[in-house]
Amino acid sequence: MDSFWSRTARMPQFAPLKDSLQTGVLVIGGGMAGVLCAWLLKQAGVDCVLLEAGRIGGGTTGGTTAKLTAQHGLIYDKLIRRFGLDAAKLYWQANQDALERFRLMSREIDCDFQDKDNWIYSLDDREGLERERKALEQTGAPVKFCQDPPLPFDTVGAVGVPGQGQFHPLKFLAAIAKDLPIYEHTRVLGWKPGEVRTAYGAVRAKQVIVATHFPFITNHGFYFLKLYQSRSYVLALRNASAMDGMYLDASGTGLSFRAYGDVLLMGGGGHRTGKGKCGWQSLEDAAKRYYPNAEQICRWAAQDCMTLDDAPYAGRYSRRTPGLYVITGFNKWGMTGSMLSAAMVTDMILGRKNPYEDLFSPSRTILRPQLAANALEAAASLLTLRKPRCPHMGCALKYNPAEHSWDCPCHGSRFAGDDGAVIDGPANGGGSFSL
Repeated sequence: MDSFWSRTARMPQFAPLKDSLQTGVLVIGGGMAGVLCAWLLKQAGVDCVLLEAGRIGGGTTGGTTAKLTAQHGLIYDKLIRRFGLDAAKLYWQANQDALERFRLMSREIDCDFQDKDNWIYSLDDREGLERERKALEQTGAPVKFCQDPPLPFDTVGAVGVPGQGQFHPLKFLAAIAKDLPIYEHTRVLGWKPGEVRTAYGAVRAKQVIVATHFPFITNHGFYFLKLYQSRSYVLALRNASAMDGMYLDASGTGLSFRAYGDVLLMGGGGHRTGKGKCGWQSLEDAAKRYYPNAEQICRWAAQDCMTLDDAPYAGRYSRRTPGLYVITGFNKWGMTGSMLSAAMVTDMILGRKNPYEDLFSPSRTILRPQLAANALEAAASLLTLRKPRCPHMGCALKYNPAEHSWDCPCHGSRFAGDDGAVIDGPANGGGSFSL
């Protein structure tokens, strides 16, 4: 199902790997995070290669709403309570640095970058907005408050940050990827220290970066407990009301808005993969209610990895895997998350100290309430006496009639409804589940 971005960008094509090779750094995964890693490493003069199982930008990067902001919902009040003010300031600075990197690079890239204010609105929680405004002020962010945001329904206000941005993610990705050493249609089937295996041969590398959305190496790092996946949905509408700025509902269950020229992107309907109903119907109902004269020109779904504490995992894959790095868990904020993670992991490979290493370390504590929820979901699915089963870790799959797929509620793998082929990982191997 093509997104608006994939319909309006011309992506470079790369041949599959046909033989074994050796490189200094291997990047696995051709989304925004992986391609940025390869680009930054090449800029630093590092010998590297990128392998992508399908086409670059063909996963979550192609399904993003492409907001470039350090304001990620009502997160700063949570960060201060969980980690303290210093950590919240670091989180703000890391994402602002990422935004500025995009802004600087976009001066040389035709990717329709625009400065925009970002807003988090609420239908009924004025107190939550006020807490977030205070938290943002404590971090030093230039926060402001709007009593009556220009939305097609009533709210109790919106807390905003000026000078954020939006762009065309695939135009940007195409520009930085075109001269990189990339192999498409090359799925990595296994890893051991210093080497990965593909269907066409082995790739030997001293250091490996796993940027595959959900990490596929299951016997290290406990990512099957530290992550779950969430699906969300987007409509592209023409002839809807003009909207200046980017908007998101504070509850996480409402609507998201941003414009691209004369097209309004309206998102929402999110739910845990394999749980709940497809959200397109609720979005289409909202479009009819708020924009009755609008034309729907396309729709698509995206899938995001969610961490235990709302911050990405970026750094060493685990304490027992020297030379192996991971980038994952952007919690629906994959653009700034990709940039800050790619810059941080590149610094680590080059032996440079990065100020954000500890904040985003994958080895930080997992003692968070979401851990129990993930474990219970996995246990319930494993004990379900139903086939088919997910080949990743054996969880029972659930049929998704709206998208004609079999979805895993444990870790978010998805399989085509007709032949069982892998659509989304962490299930790997290019094969299908068995009935």
